[in-house]
Amino acid sequence: MIEMAPIKINDFTFTAITVRLPKTNFLAVTSDKGYIMCGALDVALLNEKLKDRRIIAGRAVGVRTIEQLIEAPLESVTYEAESLGITVGMSGRDALLRMI
Repeated sequence: MIEMAPIKINDFTFTAITVRLPKTNFLAVTSDKGYIMCGALDVALLNEKLKDRRIIAGRAVGVRTIEQLIEAPLESVTYEAESLGITVGMSGRDALLRMI
């Protein structure tokens, strides 16, 4: 099953996406500029093979819900995210607010 819902963070609206898969969930929260995702995100691929796309993204691991994804510290971020001041260890919430 796929669920999409708007979520508010500090009066800004983001889109939360949950894809329920066998034995796991795929989680993402996106803005118009970038997104954060669960451990399924391959940051190295974005930084190396897709560098020319300048993707703004961050990855949090060990999360099972959208709420956990928003609160969790980011385990890795793309180079383009770093250019916006998004850092490893920053919460998903703070990273999303930098993607406005």
